[in-house]
Amino acid sequence: MGAAGRDFHNFNTFFRDNDNYEVVAFTATQIPNIEGRRYPPGLAGRNYPDGIPIYSEEELPSIIKKAGVDQVVFAYSDVSYMDIMHKASLVLSEGADFWLMGPDSTMIRSSVPVIAVTAVRTGVGKSQTTRKITQILKDRGKKVVVIRHPMPYGDLMKQRVQRFETLEDLDKHETTIEEREEYEPHIVRGFVVYAGVDYGAILEEAEKEADIILWDGGNNDLPFYYPDLLITLADPHRPGHEAMFYPGEANVRMADVVVLNKVDTANPDDVDKVEKSVRLLNPGAKIIRAASPLTLENPESVKGKRVLVVEDGPTLTHGGMTYGAGVIAARQHGAAELVDPRPYAVGSIKATLEKYPGLEPLVPAMGYGKEQMTELEQTIDATPADVVIIGTPIDLRRVITLNKPALRVSYEIEEITRPNLEDVVFDRFKGILF
Repeated sequence: MGAAGRDFHNFNTFFRDNDNYEVVAFTATQIPNIEGRRYPPGLAGRNYPDGIPIYSEEELPSIIKKAGVDQVVFAYSDVSYMDIMHKASLVLSEGADFWLMGPDSTMIRSSVPVIAVTAVRTGVGKSQTTRKITQILKDRGKKVVVIRHPMPYGDLMKQRVQRFETLEDLDKHETTIEEREEYEPHIVRGFVVYAGVDYGAILEEAEKEADIILWDGGNNDLPFYYPDLLITLADPHRPGHEAMFYPGEANVRMADVVVLNKVDTANPDDVDKVEKSVRLLNPGAKIIRAASPLTLENPESVKGKRVLVVEDGPTLTHGGMTYGAGVIAARQHGAAELVDPRPYAVGSIKATLEKYPGLEPLVPAMGYGKEQMTELEQTIDATPADVVIIGTPIDLRRVITLNKPALRVSYEIEEITRPNLEDVVFDRFKGILF
């Protein structure tokens, strides 16, 4: 059971060429257009000359019955404990075992040091943290290679091992908006990014050019590699979630360092609640409090205007947030109105807004393919606003054409307590890298 990432990794590391198991299917959810395809023979190994079919998760009960399934492996992230146990109960009711695979079954060892950045939920600030750490290491003369959690939504064989060094590489690999959001900020800062499907093969290539590897995690998933330093982000905007979502709590319990991010915009009582919770889950972890101050282009042009906000899609959907940096920036700078895009949304954007009715007036930047990117552009163009605020990690003006003035929000992490990120990195690798 997966979402085109962790599921493929678990298969590659444990089940591929494992004669003790026959994998009859993958199921897919969260990501559109994954089901109905096959995991290709070139990735599936010698036991699967025809590849492995990928079905919708809705078909799981019938798959268990028809194939006589003994075990169902749950292999995606950012799922509430309530939801995951509903899925487990469904599997058990059909007679099969429900299996969660742990680090020792799925993590790969690297020949060079690894720093892993993970989180309790998606949208906490992993990207800001990875940018800060890569710069710390670069300033000390170290060659850092970033390996990003997978988002392989196209041709899986072509995407087996992907290397991104220039912005042109993003076009060459036909990346989606979600992929660009994660890769582009590293590339423009001069760092090579690897991603793809086969993370054993990816590691072999990355090790050839790295003094140290930075694992840039997705959602709240566990790292794919054994980390020498594990940093987990926790979110005081969602107090309690650090102990309510899979596998985020495991990341807290395993962490060497927990960063409480966004304390500048969170309720102080919620910050204290999250810190207390983290200390109960992992008494030995170092805790860093950090802010994520927002910077808006031409903020004076927002005051008194009707604003359409475009936010990071995954943070709002399976991340469970109802707003993001764009909404905060619009309100901070005196927007007269946040225009509701629902009456003007088209296609999959309309469907997403209907599926998540609790969202504040905004557009989630869904862009898993060309058709969805076109629908995003059409929705923005049709919404009657004076200005668009882009709250996504990349500048959407690079990939879609807008018919309105657009301003971008940027945000970087700023630690406000000691030890800070530089302290913990230097302390861990003193005598090894420094």
